[in-house]
Amino acid sequence: MIIDLHSHFNGGTKGDSPDTNFHKKSLDFILKEYDYCGIKCGGFTYFSAVHTNESVFEDNLLLFNQAKTNDRVYQWVVLDPTCDKTFIQVEEMLKSPKTLGIKIHSPLHKYDIDSYADKIFSFANDVKAFVLMHPDNIDGMVKYANKYKDMKLIIAHLGSEAHINAIKNAKHGNIFTDTSAGGMVSNNGLEYAVSKIGSEKIFFGTDTYACGYQIGRITYARISNEDKENIFYKNAVSHFNIK
Repeated sequence: MIIDLHSHFNGGTKGDSPDTNFHKKSLDFILKEYDYCGIKCGGFTYFSAVHTNESVFEDNLLLFNQAKTNDRVYQWVVLDPTCDKTFIQVEEMLKSPKTLGIKIHSPLHKYDIDSYADKIFSFANDVKAFVLMHPDNIDGMVKYANKYKDMKLIIAHLGSEAHINAIKNAKHGNIFTDTSAGGMVSNNGLEYAVSKIGSEKIFFGTDTYACGYQIGRITYARISNEDKENIFYKNAVSHFNIK
């Protein structure tokens, strides 16, 4: 079993990502890729909800309703810390078994992560939620993980020593990472990370990049079969309500 904990698709709304012959962005295409590659399900946001904060509330609601009717679609609810009504929305949606946690993307939403970190992470701490974040001031995230022990932080796109150091320096063990995007193209990156932090801190993700490439990187990594199983699905099953 493989669980893709970090992906996106176009929901047919204003901020959709360009769909080209070289990179398809529809849910139908992604699920066909999942079928071909043996991926059970995915944790998604709409591209529009992370590309811009203009319609986060509306996009969250559309995906929430979509996830309820599709057993392969789980949701990361996007939080816009500059919009207070999204906090109320997130708290309500976290009650659903199809909601994995909170998604933030400070670079694309154009806010300074340090200016809003306490607001975001204290809220996540109160609701005991995972937060999936695009890497932004990775070193600086450790102090928030240490301050708010009841939230768990996934710093996406493993591909740097900073990811590893953040996980090692989180005194409550509440920082994680994922394999999504292009960081894993490095020929020793995954192996080095596993040797330093263990496979239990790494989730599998595609970020809509080619599923076969992402799976192959784990499958042929110079790590144990137990480590591969942890990354592919065991960590996700352990931490999330995924059936």
